[in-house]
Amino acid sequence: MLANKDALKNKNLIMAMNKNTVLAWATWIMIFVGLALIALGAFRYDDVAGWGFAAVGIGFFANAWVFNALKGRV
Repeated sequence: MLANKDALKNKNLIMAMNKNTVLAWATWIMIFVGLALIALGAFRYDDVAGWGFAAVGIGFFANAWVFNALKGRV
């Protein structure tokens, strides 16, 4: 019975996501979305809308930087 209890405990340790893991995932997702927005602004839209997409993509990078800085402090 003890071995079965330890196996369940190890499974919970592997599947657990703490605050730092969530912030790390959020950082990566925001980096990818920021890159996509910058690429849309650079390659898809040639007029003023392209500048807006690029500016929002840079804003996503700034938020990702903040999330990365919060890891270990929250």
